[in-house]
Amino acid sequence: MTDKHLKIDLLSSSIPDRVKMNQLQNLLHGALIATEHVENSAIIRRRDVSLRASSAGFTVSNDQIQRFIDAFKDPSATREKGLYFNDRIYQCVRADKSSIYAKSDKLGIVLVRTATLIIIGTYNDNMFPSVCVEAVEKLASYFKEKDK
Repeated sequence: MTDKHLKIDLLSSSIPDRVKMNQLQNLLHGALIATEHVENSAIIRRRDVSLRASSAGFTVSNDQIQRFIDAFKDPSATREKGLYFNDRIYQCVRADKSSIYAKSDKLGIVLVRTATLIIIGTYNDNMFPSVCVEAVEKLASYFKEKDK
């Protein structure tokens, strides 16, 4: 995604939060949900443990947000113990300082950390995990280029 596709800085403090949320939701839909291999998605701001945007109908509790943030603090423990999400333990396929991929049966979750955010994507058994991973990583790369 280049600057010409996104003409304003979506996380700029001069833009009202409700406007940022709508723009970020549109970005989530266009970059992730539109692939048809990401079921749900969200953007979390790590600094204040806040949900900045999420796809329609996808909610993430503050406790869950904190668990996601904590999972990146000790990737080896996350790999060993798994990731708790939606009342189940997801087995980690990958867990390092920048990315966590986890699955539970045929469901999966992808978390990618940037300088200030965590980008989340989930997939179900009718979706290709590799496409979900690629889409979430690509969106995270966009934010990394912006130092966000």
